Amino acid sequence: MRSKRLRVAAVGALMVLAAAVAGCGGNSGNSASDLAVQQSRATANDWPVAGATAATTGPNGPRIGVPDAPLSADNGDGGEMDRLALNTLADLKDYWAAEYAKNFPGKFAPVSKFISWDSTAPQDKSVTFCRSSTYQVVNAAYCSVDDTIGWDRGTLLPLVANKYGKMAVVMVLAHEYGHSIQHMARLNGFLTPGIVLEQQADCFAGVFLHHVADNGAAHFTLNTTDGLNGVLGATVAVRDHDPNNPNNVHGSAFERVTAVQIGWTDGAAGCKTINKKEIQQRRGGLPTTFEDGAKQDQEPVDEGGLEAVKKALSKLYPLPAGPNVVYTGIPKNCPKDTSTEPVSYCPANDTLGVDVPELAKRAGKQPGDHDPLSAVVDGNYNAFLPFISRYMLAVEKNRKQSLTGAATAGLRTVCLAGVVTDKLADKNSSPRLDAGDLDAAVSGLLADGIAAGDVDGKVVPTGYDRLEAFRTGVLDGESACQSHYA
Repeated sequence: MRSKRLRVAAVGALMVLAAAVAGCGGNSGNSASDLAVQQSRATANDWPVAGATAATTGPNGPRIGVPDAPLSADNGDGGEMDRLALNTLADLKDYWAAEYAKNFPGKFAPVSKFISWDSTAPQDKSVTFCRSSTYQVVNAAYCSVDDTIGWDRGTLLPLVANKYGKMAVVMVLAHEYGHSIQHMARLNGFLTPGIVLEQQADCFAGVFLHHVADNGAAHFTLNTTDGLNGVLGATVAVRDHDPNNPNNVHGSAFERVTAVQIGWTDGAAGCKTINKKEIQQRRGGLPTTFEDGAKQDQEPVDEGGLEAVKKALSKLYPLPAGPNVVYTGIPKNCPKDTSTEPVSYCPANDTLGVDVPELAKRAGKQPGDHDPLSAVVDGNYNAFLPFISRYMLAVEKNRKQSLTGAATAGLRTVCLAGVVTDKLADKNSSPRLDAGDLDAAVSGLLADGIAAGDVDGKVVPTGYDRLEAFRTGVLDGESACQSHYA
């Protein structure tokens, strides 16, 4: 008898631009078939990042009044998207010129050739990039054949900028420049898997973005609330969508965010550690593909499904008594303002209250999940994770730990929920973590972060911090949660 799984299959087929934003750089040139993707004219919608309105700290995006870089792109039109790309490339050149020798052998040789095209232009207006026609090509990429970086100014860059902010375009170009760095430094061999190349490039992008956030870039600033949240939203959007696709090279949302965070926290030295062995160790026992029948055998978000999760939690973290769970809504008699929708923990009477229909909505189709370049990942783990995190508040209460404080209790709680997530990946667990559950968790944590709330529902505005805490629990275990978020 197959154990129940925790996930509803994620949307992927309609994400026609996913591979495009990630780029196709690396050690070999790109072919036309590598680059071409289906065109889409859907209207871009803003990614609803938490903190985008109320918790912005400082400017974000292109600096006002700074002259454009003295660079040009072949076939460029001199418009906003080309200027945005070229200013990014100028700042990347300055950064890596100063940092390259600190981390790699040899002399830094900046990328000096750039090409811009409009994917909406007629075929007779297309040009050649990396030995392929740019006709209807929605992409940005590094070509090692002639050491060139190219981008689509017609569809791709405007869509990224409109949906996630102009700093997400900076992320795209920083990723492509990362491919040039790994090529220049000869970090990889001919047989290096594509996922290593792509996650190294994500990592190098994270290195540069931290530099920008530290006020080190001439043309850009990046705040760590709405600015960085938007960048991470774009990172989630360009994940590998089908875990069973043998041609996956970019990694899941969880893996891509992890790679960016390695660069952000550890610098270029951390990026050099990303190789096939490191990725395998990082994955550990986490599911990366669907098992037979897993897509159909999903745990429903109803009272029975929540009871199954509670039973698993009780085995992993048994408590002397409780918590009591009521499925008729949020308790109304809990002292203080500890009511958080759609699942709440009341420490006064050690009770979890669940508004089951509202919680179940998080497992269904979410607004924007079919949009091009969407960071929304559907799946029932987006509903189960808040339930798990509220249970972990009961565990923390039993340990006499504080339950208030977004940056302490809130992050510690989602970190412990990450520990549980890792344990649910065990082959003997029932319910059991399934391929894509981590991505659903990442999407929810970035969108509203309720699983990272303290007992009063207070959440840190930085999606980076919420994701970092969850990732710490998944990869580093409970001791790291306790030491990081005391």
